[in-house]
Amino acid sequence: MKVNQKFNVKGMSCAACVANVTKAVSKLEGVKEVNVNLLTNSMVVTHDISEDKIIKAVKDIGYDVEIAKGGNKLELSKDNETKERLINLIISIVLLIPLFYLSMGFMMNWPIGALKDNHIVLTIIELVLSLAIMIVNRRFFISGTKAILHKSLNMDVLVMLGSGVAFIYSLVISIIMFANYNSHELVHSLMMNISFETAGMVPTFISIGKLLESYSKGKTTNALKALINLTPKKAHKVDNDNEIDLDPNDLEVGDIFKVYPGESIPVDGVIIKGFTSVDESLLTGESLPIDKKENDVVKTATINKNGTIICKATKVGEETTLNQMIKMVENAANTKTKISSIADKVAGIFVPVVIGISLITFTVWMIVGRSFIEAHSDINSEFYTYALEKAIAVLVISCPCALGLATPTSIMVSTGKGAKNGILFKNAVTMEEVGKVRYLLLDKTGTITKGHPSVTSIISKDEKELLSVAYALEKDSEHPLSVAIKEYIINKDINKISTKDFKYIVGKGIKAFDLDNNLLLGGNISLLNENEVDTSSITSDIDKLSNEGKTCLIFAKNKDILGIIAVSDSVKEDSEAAIKAIKSLGIVPVMLTGDNYNAANYIAKQVGIDHVYANLLPNEKSKIIDTLKKHGKVAMVGDGVNDALSLTNADIGIAIGKGSDVAIDSASIVLMKSSLMDAYASIRLSKITLRNIKQNLFWAFIYNIIMIPIAAGVFSGLGLYKLAPWMGSLAMAMSSVFVVLNALRINLYNIYKVNKQQYNVRIAHDVIEEINASLLETRRNKMEKEIKINGMMCEHCVMHVIKALKGLGLEVKEVSLKNNNALVSGDASNDDIKAAIEDAGYEVVDIK
Repeated sequence: MKVNQKFNVKGMSCAACVANVTKAVSKLEGVKEVNVNLLTNSMVVTHDISEDKIIKAVKDIGYDVEIAKGGNKLELSKDNETKERLINLIISIVLLIPLFYLSMGFMMNWPIGALKDNHIVLTIIELVLSLAIMIVNRRFFISGTKAILHKSLNMDVLVMLGSGVAFIYSLVISIIMFANYNSHELVHSLMMNISFETAGMVPTFISIGKLLESYSKGKTTNALKALINLTPKKAHKVDNDNEIDLDPNDLEVGDIFKVYPGESIPVDGVIIKGFTSVDESLLTGESLPIDKKENDVVKTATINKNGTIICKATKVGEETTLNQMIKMVENAANTKTKISSIADKVAGIFVPVVIGISLITFTVWMIVGRSFIEAHSDINSEFYTYALEKAIAVLVISCPCALGLATPTSIMVSTGKGAKNGILFKNAVTMEEVGKVRYLLLDKTGTITKGHPSVTSIISKDEKELLSVAYALEKDSEHPLSVAIKEYIINKDINKISTKDFKYIVGKGIKAFDLDNNLLLGGNISLLNENEVDTSSITSDIDKLSNEGKTCLIFAKNKDILGIIAVSDSVKEDSEAAIKAIKSLGIVPVMLTGDNYNAANYIAKQVGIDHVYANLLPNEKSKIIDTLKKHGKVAMVGDGVNDALSLTNADIGIAIGKGSDVAIDSASIVLMKSSLMDAYASIRLSKITLRNIKQNLFWAFIYNIIMIPIAAGVFSGLGLYKLAPWMGSLAMAMSSVFVVLNALRINLYNIYKVNKQQYNVRIAHDVIEEINASLLETRRNKMEKEIKINGMMCEHCVMHVIKALKGLGLEVKEVSLKNNNALVSGDASNDDIKAAIEDAGYEVVDIK
């Protein structure tokens, strides 16, 4: 069984390290996927082999590795790394200042006192100072040596060679000087070629860059750290009227806990006593507190503003909303975009290519150096010293770090910015791909509308009798329309009617008998016509209400119509603005709904959607998605169980956060605020991020393409021959910092800003015809089946069976408690049907 395992990898310094680790682990048999992240020094491996083999493979190429223990310790350890780098840098600079002054002072005739004529003492001082700097920055040399020994070259090899070659070369000259100390002229000439300052400057300037890089990288993970820091520290568990303070991680599902005003809610739960208002801004970005009462859900780390509440724990530990958010942000950071593969391929060969260029540079300058230096008398070097300087400059100016940081820094900043606004990306590929969407498909109920239907109209001669019958039929149903009717009727003075032989008929309504054997009906006009009830007297009323986007539930007793209860769902406040914003990106919004066409079309006109497909089953939504995917990238926004298939089938699934767990699990993006405007913001953020990644990669590539030839002396004839190795090391250091700072610019963007330009976005006529043909074929190919079921005891059992069957994309025509059967149509196999029903807890006797 393949599992995703996270490892912490220590010692990685650049993109070449990432490529080395990825290559070493990928070639192990049983490893399916490897994602190595330079930003977080982590690796996520999908595998079915022993973790010991993975650890050995990484250690064999010179890196320290351990299985991540959880708790996000990796993120917290970065501060210690930054402090250590700062201390080392301060020591290096203190040593470098006299080294630089003495070295340059000798060549530039600066005042250096008696040392001006005492070359041997001056050389010894420079040697000691440069050696001390190298010792302080020994991590470069240790890592570089390990890399060479394990044949996994990285940036530290370049730094080690650049500094080490300069030091060894200067040491050799120093030994010759010491051997000829009586020859003042020879000693003075040799002294001019000593490069101890280069040996000290290279690691110091690289350390400056690494410190800034480490600090800036810490900034990119601020959003994740902020989420981690939200974790509540204390919970008040209520046990037999006793209140016990404990760690929230010690709470279990079903435990009762109390939350006082001003405290963080320790785990996800439901209020069982009390009412309050809760500040959810830290999780969702929602600025206003939300009123909460009994049976309302509360989430981890949100703030109880005023009332004391008693809650029952529903999600604890890793399952809480906060920990799921942390996990999603981490997962997004630990996965890779498609575009990052370009950098990975280059990084795999970068260091050996640079070393090769350095050797070629040295060889060429050894051949042509003398004549060039003679032609430029202001170059105070021997030709072989100049050749060495150029070779070292190539080593230290090359920057594989920028390549390695180009993608993960942008992704981390973007996922953090999304999380601050209640937008969660499950992986980096989603972050990259959602910005390329051509069609945005939208469920109606709960996505465009509030998802809370309410009674808006009643037409009846005897309203009291109508409400009595309606309540008798709807009281045991959890359908949203039934809930709306119950909420309307529950406090009214009506006669309570008992029923028997209750039957829920999917897509039509409910029928039952009262104790006097009167037939009671409630549902759509199709149900009444099937039971031979004359509906001609209410046709005009139904048409009028339907055209207003209202759903009509007709109630009858025997053959007599009692009246109509109209229910409608109102549009969310920001849906119209969101649709306008989506169109401004050139994206076509399309409504897919199982509701009737009149209701769907009424809502679509309100918000500005031009394309509506109504009366759809889950598999029919999926067919439309399949068709549109042939003509562009498709994203689906939904919130219900019946949207799970569509969310999975679309290129990008976007789940409304307040929707079902099934929908959220099926999606690639979760909108915590349940605002359609966040769908627009996620697309805009993706576009900003992809542009930022391209900028970073462009800089990383163009920097090396331009600076390596300059360092090698290709443009020396144009006057660019004075690039000293220390200048190259400084340029290399600043290259990585530039990439990280550019990624941090993402925080400055307003992801909700709408383009002023509007596009006339529509589905092409031939594509519409293709969709219609696909739907027609799907509906022709439906196969009706009858399923005999044992174990159904009540209407809740009926609803469980309906849910299981709908999850297969089947049209459920009827589930009868009396006959212990279900009538369905669709193309699911008998084995799948049987498995789904048995998973729901019931026995399938026969399917025919």
